[in-house]
Amino acid sequence: MVLNGRKHPYLKGVITVAIAFFVLMLSLTLHRYFTFYASYDQGIFNQVFWNGIHGRFFQSSLSSQLSTNVVHNGEVPSVFYHRLGQHFTPALLLWIPLYLLFPSPTTLTVLQVTLVTAAGLVLYSLARQYLQPRLAAIITFSFYGANAIIGPTLSNFHDICQIPLFIFGLLLAMEKRWWWLFGLLAILILAVREDGGVSLFGVGFYMIASRRFPRIGLGVCTLAFGYMLVLTNLIMPIFSADISQRFMIERFGQYAEGTEASTVEIIWGMVTNPWRLFVELITPIDRTFTYLLGHWLPFAFVPAFSPTAWAIAGFPLLKLLLGQGQSVLAINIRYAMTVVPGLCYGTILWWAAGRENLIDAPVRDLIARGLISLRNFFSYPIFQGVQAIIGNIVSWWEKQPKLLKLPMQRFWIICICLSLVFTFTSNPNRTLSYLIPDSIRPLVYVPITVQWKHAGSIRHLLDRIPTDSSVAATTYIVPHLSGRREIIRFPALQFTNDRQEVVSVDYAIADLWQLKKYQVAFKSDCQILQDSVRTIDKIFGNRLYGIIGFKDGVILMQKAVPSNPDAVSAWQVFRQEISPILNKPKC
Repeated sequence: MVLNGRKHPYLKGVITVAIAFFVLMLSLTLHRYFTFYASYDQGIFNQVFWNGIHGRFFQSSLSSQLSTNVVHNGEVPSVFYHRLGQHFTPALLLWIPLYLLFPSPTTLTVLQVTLVTAAGLVLYSLARQYLQPRLAAIITFSFYGANAIIGPTLSNFHDICQIPLFIFGLLLAMEKRWWWLFGLLAILILAVREDGGVSLFGVGFYMIASRRFPRIGLGVCTLAFGYMLVLTNLIMPIFSADISQRFMIERFGQYAEGTEASTVEIIWGMVTNPWRLFVELITPIDRTFTYLLGHWLPFAFVPAFSPTAWAIAGFPLLKLLLGQGQSVLAINIRYAMTVVPGLCYGTILWWAAGRENLIDAPVRDLIARGLISLRNFFSYPIFQGVQAIIGNIVSWWEKQPKLLKLPMQRFWIICICLSLVFTFTSNPNRTLSYLIPDSIRPLVYVPITVQWKHAGSIRHLLDRIPTDSSVAATTYIVPHLSGRREIIRFPALQFTNDRQEVVSVDYAIADLWQLKKYQVAFKSDCQILQDSVRTIDKIFGNRLYGIIGFKDGVILMQKAVPSNPDAVSAWQVFRQEISPILNKPKC
């Protein structure tokens, strides 16, 4: 069927924006990969897929290096470590046939961009169940322009990229009463990862609270909550102790005592300490507020007034706000993507509730209607205080006739544009480092010509590493070598092989130039540079490894071979250049 632009102008616009989104995101992420800015997680997932097509499902030596056995107990990584103990991600099996046809880290990049782009098209179909084409199209544009969508799409491949497509498909199936598809997608959402049940629980809660499908909603909530409890307490510990000894403690350790906690113990710690729960929910106040604004901005702040948005997105948002660490409130990181589907659906239903004709009305009228809808939502006696506060705000707002006369549609477009500006100027995941400095004070900037020249130097040395050899590599080289059984992150050199033997890698390659360039602004890079050089000095001095290549600050070493004199000379000159960094008492 040929698309008629006159009969379907908004659908044509949605498809055009979707294509533009796909081309731009794919171009930027591929450039990020080929210039060696893709990092460790890209390597982990690529190795998981590579092992998968060879019948070793969910095994990864790179994931093993992050396990509690290695991080806390000092063991060496193992090639047979099952990643399911860290993250339970059976949904990745869906894409194994694709990877079998195109076994490359770039396949995962294409897959991620494709899944997110497809999610936007399903969103448009979902919005059309309630809204006219113009408003449905603007909501779709908001999705493609959201920081919480663009930022994570421009990152390493991650399992959460499946969530928007599955959630939108689930909601569309609910609207169509396609319960067989609803059940299938519910299972797939749970299979994305162990916390996928949080997003599914939000949908079930909405089905109950809206009284549309209370029985099914109760079943969904029971399934989601029960699945997460059984999975994290009984199934994942079979593979490793990471869920209780590392991930729960790192993210929610403030609610537990000791160095280990199950999900049940974390939940109990939250219930029995409501004051700590409240403090964690609102602090840090500035970052929490700006994080919410970042989510609301592309949707013209409508989700802030939508009870449906709070009902569905509230649970994945709650999981983030109650956690600790810098990444939970980072809108460019994958976790933010779980919040967006609920915001989109809440926006759809908010406009559908007799407000669609107000798209051309002044912004002040929409805000007044939004405040009233929130006040009505808190109509239960227990919320009388909240209702009174909102009622006073409504009364004050209605007395301000001169405020925000801008038409809502124009204001919405401005919000989407601002979201795009804020997103790209933040240089998400260093994707735009060739345009935007990674640091201003001190200045750290690598022009695109330098990026590609340095990438050529790395590839020249990578070509000398056999595809079946074991290797240790620094973070940004790991993805390019991860399609193999035996790989770990440098400066580690030892691993446990399939014969249960602790052995040293055949090759070691380290990009010291990159660490030197960024250490002035990032302390972790300074520490890694010092550790890497100490390791090189040790294994070269003991003649355990020979230096067989050195180019543009990238060193290649091979186990038990003589060194190349020219490579050694180049290394010694470079080492002398960085000696002031190495002699720093503290990075």
